Amino acid sequence: MKRILIFFLILFFCDILQLTAQKIWTLKDCIDYALKNNILIKQSELNIQLSEIDLSQSKAAVLPNLNGSASHAYNYGRTVDMYTNQFATKRVQSNNFYLSTNINVFNGFRMLNTIKQNKLNLMVSKYEVEKMMNDISLNIATAYLQILYNDELVLIAQNQLIITKQQVERTKILVEVGNLAKGNLLTLEAQAASEEVSLVNAQNQYDLSLLTLTQLLDLDSMNGFAIEKPVLNIAAMKLLLTEPEKIYAYALLNQPEIKSSELKLKSSEKGLSIAKSAIYPSLAFRASWGTGYSGASQKISSIDPMGYDTIGYTYQPSPVAVIAPSYNFIYDKIPFNDQIKDNENKSIGLYLNVPIFNNWQTNASIKRAKIGIQNAEYNLQTAKNNLNKSVNQAYADAKAALNKYNASEKAEEAIAESFKYTEQKFESGMVNTTDYNDAKNKWTKAKSDLLQTKYEYVFRLKILDFYLGNPMTLN
Repeated sequence: MKRILIFFLILFFCDILQLTAQKIWTLKDCIDYALKNNILIKQSELNIQLSEIDLSQSKAAVLPNLNGSASHAYNYGRTVDMYTNQFATKRVQSNNFYLSTNINVFNGFRMLNTIKQNKLNLMVSKYEVEKMMNDISLNIATAYLQILYNDELVLIAQNQLIITKQQVERTKILVEVGNLAKGNLLTLEAQAASEEVSLVNAQNQYDLSLLTLTQLLDLDSMNGFAIEKPVLNIAAMKLLLTEPEKIYAYALLNQPEIKSSELKLKSSEKGLSIAKSAIYPSLAFRASWGTGYSGASQKISSIDPMGYDTIGYTYQPSPVAVIAPSYNFIYDKIPFNDQIKDNENKSIGLYLNVPIFNNWQTNASIKRAKIGIQNAEYNLQTAKNNLNKSVNQAYADAKAALNKYNASEKAEEAIAESFKYTEQKFESGMVNTTDYNDAKNKWTKAKSDLLQTKYEYVFRLKILDFYLGNPMTLN
């Protein structure tokens, strides 16, 4: 028995420790976690790495290149040896070694403009990642506020059900003593059943909103997931409204989509400069060194006299044969090191290329680059227009939400007082059950409307805070 008791005590304390150690996620925690672990952001960061590689490659293109080659081959059959210019019929071994370098002295500033363009493209990649982070932050904030909203709806439904159940218990007593008809009790019980359904629906919506946020965070499960529920001071938030012109002016200088569009325009302008570089002559410096070995290369090592041969005639009054000695030449292969030294070939030179006509390819490239600039200008203006519309729309929505909140607050206060009065009359038997439920339903709707306008206003303010560069928090 003691062991069983100890076992349950251990389980109890483990549950307590688990609840104590449960992490409570703030809005900042959710956003930081998403920005660190979101797959789309990680993929966008890979684009930054690719842009960095392109920039490094364009910088390296300014340096001289150096290429080397070597070969070792055998030739069978009749061929002309490249070093002796003689026919060889036996197997001939050949080796070739070659080094070359090339430096672009001038190519219409093509490489310089390519470096500048790749720098701009790298910055564009970074701003696009920043924009994606902003979008994800807004999505997280929306889901977070939806949880808070649904949680308060659950509380409203619970409180309404508690009030109705209290009235059910009170009515039962009155019915039992004969002060009220049973129909009043049945009406209240039906109202309680309806409110239980509303509570279940509100709880389901709360659970779904939790699931949505955990999916945005790419968490494996929503088990044990809980968020902080800060107290939202609407009165203090009213001071955060700023004129839309000022918000737009700040956002125009700081929003990543505007900066990205501006840099894309500059990149297009560099693209035009790159296209125009094909008009200019290009000058290159080249140098090379090469040598080789051939197994057919020979030299005379010795001469062996073999007697005298008739090699010709002299034309005198009577022909007389000319007798000359005959020799047998003995050949040896020229050593590898000697051939490598003797067969060296070096070259150095400047090479000028003047474009005269290339089937209008350069002209077409320039026209395409100019169209690209116009398109980038339109995209920049579109981004500015969209930002201006978004800021003004967000400001108008926030202002409208504030007005709706103020009106809903007054309406809720008035309806709450009316319900209290109706409740007192109901308890004294001056109002029937139908009128009581009607007043109660109106109060419930007023509280729901007030809650909805409250979170709508908070969300609109968070959007304005976003455009002003303020941290995405609820504290």
